Amino acid sequence: QEASHRFALPVSGSEGAIKQENFVLSTSGTDQVKGVLTLQGDALCQADINLKMPRNNQLLHFAFREDKQWKLQQIQDARNHVNQAIYLLMNRDVNYQFKTGSEVLKLMDAVMLQLTRARNRLTTPATLTLPEIACGGLTKMFTPALPPDILVNFYINLNKLCLTVYQLHVLQPSTTKNFKPAGGSVLHNPGAMFELGNQRYEVSHVHKVESVVPWLNDALVFFTVSLQLCQQLKDKISVFSSYWNYRPY
Repeated sequence: QEASHRFALPVSGSEGAIKQENFVLSTSGTDQVKGVLTLQGDALCQADINLKMPRNNQLLHFAFREDKQWKLQQIQDARNHVNQAIYLLMNRDVNYQFKTGSEVLKLMDAVMLQLTRARNRLTTPATLTLPEIACGGLTKMFTPALPPDILVNFYINLNKLCLTVYQLHVLQPSTTKNFKPAGGSVLHNPGAMFELGNQRYEVSHVHKVESVVPWLNDALVFFTVSLQLCQQLKDKISVFSSYWNYRPY
């Protein structure tokens, strides 16, 4: 229930609107990328990013278009799994009596599966290829439009909201003899290559900035505690089951 409350879209004011939370993204030791993201439940409703280009120290600024929001599928999925776990537990008459230990074990396994899936959605971001990032809807969210040599990606990793900015350079035909396209990854490194349209690119710089989201941190703690409680109940039932199965009379 506590984990579920963290995902319940927080309400503020008499309008019942979903509360907006601002997160400043930064990384120690470099100011190449700075950003402020506004999270509203499971959606990024505003993003403000400043990027200092290493070549000429030119400062670029991008922000979400007014009419755009970016759904964070990881938060949405985690919330759905938690709610499914609660439904499995509550979907009985209030006076229902369990008849056998195996019935309880079966329920605990189903609940633990949903809780594990919820946790995994936050701890395991999607692996994407660079063309998938380049062709994703995120590139069309910004004003001014992102230049062709910049890619961005947002994701959740554990309790953090992460932004990755990739700077690209075009590979000249003469240098493509060693061309080896990169596969899917959460975070691509400088030197990763890919092809888009008829053009080949290489990642020249990667900037990753992040910010801790306190209520995601709470949710992960509650997932762990919930899974431990389920396992303890399973262990106790197994002890009693073996006791009844091996009575000497």
